Amino acid sequence: MATKHNFGAGPCILPQEVFKQASDAVLDFNGLSILEISHRSPDFIEVMEEARDLVKQALNVPDGYTVLYLQGGASLGFLMSAMNMSGKHKKAAYINTGAWSTKAIKEGKNAGLEVEVVASSEDKNFNYIPKGFDIPSDNDFVHFTSNNTIFGTQFKSFPKTDVPMVCDMSSDIFSREINVADFDIIYAGAQKNLGPAGTVLFIVKEDILGKSTHPGIPTYLDLNTHHKKDSSFNTPPVFSIYVSMLNLRHLMANGGVSEAEKRNQAKADLLYNAVDNNPMFKGTAAVEDRSNMNATFVLENDSLTEEFNQMWKDAGIVGLKGHRSVGGFRASMYNALNISSVETLVEIMNEFALKKA
Repeated sequence: MATKHNFGAGPCILPQEVFKQASDAVLDFNGLSILEISHRSPDFIEVMEEARDLVKQALNVPDGYTVLYLQGGASLGFLMSAMNMSGKHKKAAYINTGAWSTKAIKEGKNAGLEVEVVASSEDKNFNYIPKGFDIPSDNDFVHFTSNNTIFGTQFKSFPKTDVPMVCDMSSDIFSREINVADFDIIYAGAQKNLGPAGTVLFIVKEDILGKSTHPGIPTYLDLNTHHKKDSSFNTPPVFSIYVSMLNLRHLMANGGVSEAEKRNQAKADLLYNAVDNNPMFKGTAAVEDRSNMNATFVLENDSLTEEFNQMWKDAGIVGLKGHRSVGGFRASMYNALNISSVETLVEIMNEFALKKA
């Protein structure tokens, strides 16, 4: 099979070793297939416990936090986080930096909260991260998205506030070191840096559990329900959790999050330097806010798009087309993407520039 360089924004790229282990388990996991084992069996309980423990190890999760693997993805997390964080003010602050935070704002309103957008980059098509804003203390929480896959921006530092923080980290969790203690809820769909689509990770401060003032919060949407049942209130997405466990093992065996952060920075530096020094291309995101996970850029001359597309496709590159909201190109460089793939892309960009010189 010819080598493919997968720059797709999701589902995620995973290490080949993880794919091999997961495929073996589909055929034989202690005598059964991983797809058919009972989620109540000792074998899977061990998987769940290890998957949760590895999150704690990878992110240095402090005592007083619970780790949950649930269903519904981050899209359900938008609503669940709002319902579970509803407090005495019935009000929440949101930072709007793109498509996903816009959807989170909608679900905050659907949860019956008064929503205050305290900062937004919508005025420039979300090509920067807002700065220098205040978060009023009469909000139950502030919600933001750490990395914006569509627009290629990323919070390089997090807000400093006494208001409880909730963050959707779907597309950059495990890509860099964070201080979990800064947050009351972190949630992340698996399908970027963790595992295959099907599960969503929640890291929740136990102090907030069972204290929601939301009237009639549904049983399933109450995070305390899942905390009490160790993520097995109902049948969990067994295979996605198993592969996530394998991927976290691989991460820890290769230096953990700190080493992944160094590798990710090297990949981002290589590509952004190529964009900035190649007269054929220009970046779309503010330089200081450029995402290390999703690099967005365009051709200076749109009429050359078809020709460049053919070049990168011929080189075995896939998933480089930009989102329609931005156009151009988007190179997603999640943890498992090898720097050699970025080198291949940079070579194609340079060849294209020489061809058109």
